[in-house]
Amino acid sequence: MKAHKWDAMFLQVNELFFSIQGESSFSGWPTVFVRTKGCNIRCHYCDTKYSYYEGGPKSFEDILKDIGAYKTKHVCVTGGEPMAQKYIHEFLKLLCDKDYIVSLETNGFFDTSGVDKRVVKVIDVKTPGSGEEKSFNYKNLDALSANDQIKFVICNEKDYLWSKNFVLDHKLHNKCTVFFSPAFETMPPQTLSEKILKDFLPVRLQLQLHKYIWNPQQRGV
Repeated sequence: MKAHKWDAMFLQVNELFFSIQGESSFSGWPTVFVRTKGCNIRCHYCDTKYSYYEGGPKSFEDILKDIGAYKTKHVCVTGGEPMAQKYIHEFLKLLCDKDYIVSLETNGFFDTSGVDKRVVKVIDVKTPGSGEEKSFNYKNLDALSANDQIKFVICNEKDYLWSKNFVLDHKLHNKCTVFFSPAFETMPPQTLSEKILKDFLPVRLQLQLHKYIWNPQQRGV
């Protein structure tokens, strides 16, 4: 049997599960999530801290088999931090070559310019409330396409003002879709909505849909 060039490649996988996409422009779609193990930053509000340490290596072949068991074309590679994985570029390309609709959720630290152009990048810009506001790699702004998305998690008034200025200073709304997402436990959605409307801000409100469907503490959703 002819060997594939990716036969020896793997990801450090924390979990793989099938659920309703709760975020991004793909919100609502049945999606397979591949959550990688490990993250290079430590956001105060992180809701997947278990992914920092839990998990282990899984071959591309085994991941593809698991994905194929769910009859969907949507695959979201998330974390942890997927861009910290040695073979992430090869894995994303492989998914695209197999005609999956692929999104990548990344924390904004790593340069994403080398990511396959068919992948929809969902890039966090970490706000002051995260404790990691200095982690953003500004090269990612130059690598944006119209299909990509930028996300700000808003914890408080300071975060809102900081994020509003970031969007307007960099004219992000002219480059891609921009999401403002209220931190689940600290920013009421109505409060954030009213601020966006008051300032005529060219961003989309994003709620974490899965946390309204299931218990917010439940894993694998």
